[in-house]
Amino acid sequence: MRFVDLKYLTAYLIPLCAILGVFYPAQLSYLTPILTFGVVPVLELFTPQLTQNLSKTDKSSKATHPFFDWLLYFNLPLVYFILGFALFSIEFNELTSTQIIGLVISVGIVLGSNGINVAHELGHRENKWSQLVAKLLLLPSHYTHFTTEHNFGHHAKVSTPEDPATARLNQSVFSFWFTSSTRQYKNAWRLQKHLLNSKNQKFWSLHNSMLINTILQFVYISLLFIIFSWQTAALAIGMGMVGFLLLESINYIEHYGLLRKQRKSGRYYPVKEIHSWNSNHLLGRILLYELTRHSDHHYRASKKYQLLDYYSTSPELPYGYPTSILIAFFPPLWFALMNPKIPKDMRELATQEPLKAA
Repeated sequence: MRFVDLKYLTAYLIPLCAILGVFYPAQLSYLTPILTFGVVPVLELFTPQLTQNLSKTDKSSKATHPFFDWLLYFNLPLVYFILGFALFSIEFNELTSTQIIGLVISVGIVLGSNGINVAHELGHRENKWSQLVAKLLLLPSHYTHFTTEHNFGHHAKVSTPEDPATARLNQSVFSFWFTSSTRQYKNAWRLQKHLLNSKNQKFWSLHNSMLINTILQFVYISLLFIIFSWQTAALAIGMGMVGFLLLESINYIEHYGLLRKQRKSGRYYPVKEIHSWNSNHLLGRILLYELTRHSDHHYRASKKYQLLDYYSTSPELPYGYPTSILIAFFPPLWFALMNPKIPKDMRELATQEPLKAA
């Protein structure tokens, strides 16, 4: 590990802002969204994009260094501390409606960036500890089904009409929020049943991750209503919704309008580096643990975040992830900016009926 690798500590800026917002709600309850969607986009306009890839020697040394893993694991106690701190503050302090809304948005952003995003990274790893941490990080955002659908569904069907997490050409981000979240949940159950059947395992068993996830989700929400008033518990649920809508906004910009061609048999050609929108804006890369180098992640899902590569052939977003999400909130502007950047053959595919696999 080198001194420059300490840059990933910057990913804790968002949680730090949320903590300050809880401490000083009258002044700083909106600090987290201001940083994420105000300061970062402005800074990215004046900071260079870094496209260098690591040497083989650096990759070898960083692949097994515990520093990069512990950066991820520390998000578990941090996320739950911020969530609990905020809920107790709302419950026992006399906050204004404006301050409460600021805290709901702030904590929601933490649940999305340092919760779901980190769970996405750890959920691709095979060891049970990483899988457990991923599940616990998904719990406050009500997205414990994410790992099942993402690993077995999204990575197989990405950039096809069959993938709920691939936004269609001219689909707005608001429409995508609904279609992606509902279809992913349904797909997760379908995939879970298929996994159980393929291994001759029963539905009512500990092998049914979706069943266990549902029970955990029910217990979590029940505890909220037991520990707090119904108003505070409802706000906690709202924080989780902000978290998963942030995730779906990221899903939206990552694959918008990009489609894979089909063979005559109806099967799709393999996923390539051209099927994900990428961004090399440094701040966005660090804050999201290199999620913005998304093409390489789809090449090899088990590849750790610190090792992901840049490909010159990957489609590039004109701005970083935070700025792109803001633009997506204005669909006509987003379409005008992004539609011309989608390869012509992919735009044509969007108008065709997909073939059925033989």
